Amino acid sequence: MINKKLILALSVFVLSLSQVMAQKVVSISGDIKVLKGETKLKVEYDFSKFMVGNYSDDKAYVAKKKEDITKKDGAAKADEWEKAWEGSRETRYQPKFQELFNDQAKDVPSMISPDNKDAKYTLILKTTFIEPGFNVGVMKKPSYINVEYIFVETANPSNVVAKFSANNIPGSQVMGYDFDAGSRIAESYAKAGKMMGGYIKKNLAK
Repeated sequence: MINKKLILALSVFVLSLSQVMAQKVVSISGDIKVLKGETKLKVEYDFSKFMVGNYSDDKAYVAKKKEDITKKDGAAKADEWEKAWEGSRETRYQPKFQELFNDQAKDVPSMISPDNKDAKYTLILKTTFIEPGFNVGVMKKPSYINVEYIFVETANPSNVVAKFSANNIPGSQVMGYDFDAGSRIAESYAKAGKMMGGYIKKNLAK
């Protein structure tokens, strides 16, 4: 009889492989060439509503996780987990996205920063889905995120000049020490930044 753990590991591998193969920047509307000549962009992040794994939204996921952690380790640990889950957006995901985006787009240049308040255009990175993944030593599943890249006029945010999406963006540390969900997800945002930074470089350097 084939070991059940082996079947699970193979299933995770096949699913992960199909998701990795699917990742690419997809144009939804507008034209990225509107950014031609812009040396800086403001960046904002939208976590207002997104699915997490099989949960309909972030609130449902957090409620279930806190319930499970409370039963196992107590309410204080559950509150600690919630603070880390929400705090990682600003302390881990956003810096990773900005770092890799800027590294790719530096030759264009179209550098992003939340502090570029006088930039003509703003990039809004909207998260629509997060799969936290897991790493239990003997087997692991990378994190995945789905995002939308929305470029708007800073002075008139309702004017969307270009919009893109990217799905199944994987995140996993090379050495495999990503036992914490936040570290895995941060790598997904790093990849998301690298993808869009590279897309801009490719299309604006012409």
